Amino acid sequence: MSETLELTAPVAVPARESRPRSLRSVFSTAFQTIEVVRGSLVELWAHKVRSLLTLTLLMLGVFALVVLTSVLDGVMDKISTGFAGMSWDGTLVLSQKAPATSEEQKRFAMSPGLRYEDLPRLTAPHPKVLGFLPRAYTRTPVRISGGAERVFVTGVSSDYALLMNRPIGSGRGITENDQKRRSTVAVVGATLASKLFGGADPVGRDVLIEGIPFRIVGVQAAGQIFSDENYMDANGFLVPLETYMDRLDPSHKLAHLAVKLRNRADLDEVTALLIGRAKQAHHGIEDIEVLDLEGEAAREWQNFLEQMRGWRVVLMSLAAIVLLVGGVGVLSVMLISFADRRYEIGLRKAMGASDGQILLQFLLEALVLAALGALAGTFGAAFLCRALGHLFPYGLVVNPLGLLTAWLSALGLALVFGLYPAIRASRLSPMEAMR
Repeated sequence: MSETLELTAPVAVPARESRPRSLRSVFSTAFQTIEVVRGSLVELWAHKVRSLLTLTLLMLGVFALVVLTSVLDGVMDKISTGFAGMSWDGTLVLSQKAPATSEEQKRFAMSPGLRYEDLPRLTAPHPKVLGFLPRAYTRTPVRISGGAERVFVTGVSSDYALLMNRPIGSGRGITENDQKRRSTVAVVGATLASKLFGGADPVGRDVLIEGIPFRIVGVQAAGQIFSDENYMDANGFLVPLETYMDRLDPSHKLAHLAVKLRNRADLDEVTALLIGRAKQAHHGIEDIEVLDLEGEAAREWQNFLEQMRGWRVVLMSLAAIVLLVGGVGVLSVMLISFADRRYEIGLRKAMGASDGQILLQFLLEALVLAALGALAGTFGAAFLCRALGHLFPYGLVVNPLGLLTAWLSALGLALVFGLYPAIRASRLSPMEAMR
């Protein structure tokens, strides 16, 4: 029995003491870390100008990276919203073809061109077509009580606003009844309404278009302008197509005929159908052309993405250069700090501090310096993004990935550039430091 007690007793005692020792080690490390951070702040405060310059560089780097990533996201949202607002998905446009040769010019002269009278043949119902949207426009002086303004006046059908994504902000849009009665009513664009009437509601007021009184029945909702049609609609009046032809354009010329497809897979079939119908209406002369607006939008979108990739590389490179310069600033600050504190390092080593503790102290000081700069840059970037938010359709939100990248870059550069001074400090012998 005594032999058993002698064997087990030495094992039990260290087991009871291991927990208090581990807790003491954790508390010791925590207090040491807090003390290092406090010492770093005191050191930064003691050399304000030097620290401020380094903090400014790090702050500018983080600020630039966060703002640029957020702005690029905002631009992507704005452009994508603008492309969606054009409502070119599944849309074909039938328009007058310009003659390329003198022979074509003579042949096209035998055709009446794209006119209002072509619509019964061109817009005959077809199961693969969602809708036909004829359009005619002119730019003419319009008189209101406060004066005159030269604006666009566009004749459209009643389903134009729905199929081309032109929502009504107040009042109502053009109806089938307006077309049948050839009513002298108009829908004013948001930009023109603001320009002509200020903050007043124009619904119910009259305007004179070429001497003919038109009653404003609605105002288009404000939207982004990404095409000529968007611009004309926002800066002009929409009137019923039949009224436009009877009152404003005796030649009955159409600018174009937009065709909305039910399925983009039917593009080729519907294109051939439209060309055939147009040739029948124009005495067998093929003087029209069909443009795939969705295909054009897709090509423009790809061009935009390529440009954005180029800008992203350029702007991110600039932000990275600023951060890199900030990292060099951290290196210079830590080298000066090492030179000024040689005696302190030697004294700490003489009192029992290990090389690892000295290394950790200098790395923590570099991290504190970088964290302060990154924090200032983050607050500055958040403030600027909030100030610029009204310029973007969904506001300007700080990009989390950009923020994380900026912080990791700042802290990573602090570790890299702070490592050399930390190693020099940790390898310094007490005798050499205290001479």
